[in-house]
Amino acid sequence: MHQLSADMRACIEECLRCHSTCLGTAMNHCLEQGGPHVEPQHFRIMITCAEICQTSAKVMLIGTRHHQHTCRECAEICEECATSCARLGGMEECVQACRRCAESCRRMAA
Repeated sequence: MHQLSADMRACIEECLRCHSTCLGTAMNHCLEQGGPHVEPQHFRIMITCAEICQTSAKVMLIGTRHHQHTCRECAEICEECATSCARLGGMEECVQACRRCAESCRRMAA
């Protein structure tokens, strides 16, 4: 069994937290707010972010070097999601989760 480094364990936790935050925010806050919160471009980036975060966590848990690729993509998507959520306002928890995940994933992709 491979050993996960402390940094990798932390990144897995950030990814899972971001997955949960983005999915929960999209399905509850955004759907209830309506308007710009459910416009396709915004809603799609939130769901894409939730999915890539979950995928990145899984790939790190599997323990192959391919986590560098998923983490690089995850960081990029998380930044895009944070920007979209910040632009709409009222979604600070999601913005912060995305930014923390992006920072952690950038370290794992290096």
